[in-house]
Amino acid sequence: MNKALLQQRILEQLGSDLQIAQRAAQTAYEAATDKANIAENKYDTLGLEASYLAAGQARRLAEIQQALLALQQLPLSDFDPQRGIQLGALVLLADAADQRRWLLLAPDAAGLKIIDGEREIMLITPHSPMGQSLLGQAPGAEFELKVANQVQQFEVLQVF
Repeated sequence: MNKALLQQRILEQLGSDLQIAQRAAQTAYEAATDKANIAENKYDTLGLEASYLAAGQARRLAEIQQALLALQQLPLSDFDPQRGIQLGALVLLADAADQRRWLLLAPDAAGLKIIDGEREIMLITPHSPMGQSLLGQAPGAEFELKVANQVQQFEVLQVF
């Protein structure tokens, strides 16, 4: 498993997302400041709505920039059984039905999915319930996690 290549793919995806967010933020800003969107009466809210959209797009842009920076600094050390799963670990999990999933414990960009060959790898953070449950674990560890009012069982199969 080449984590450096995986990290590069993640950075490329975030870079692409950043470009899209920049264009969306610029478009929303232009709409919010366009003279045609100046309110003519108290019921004309197009300009106000455009400004809310511009603010939201600006926040999204900042979030992507933060994630990009955090993932550029992601440690890619090999798994250390003494420390267990830590930030930067790539983990293969199986649930009670033997459905397997690959997870990368990352500092940001939770939910981002990257395709590596035939594997889909999803980023999770140590702040999530799954991330908290994985910290310090090793291959063979089993744990339970309550998801949507149901207790699910997982086993750590491999860690890189």
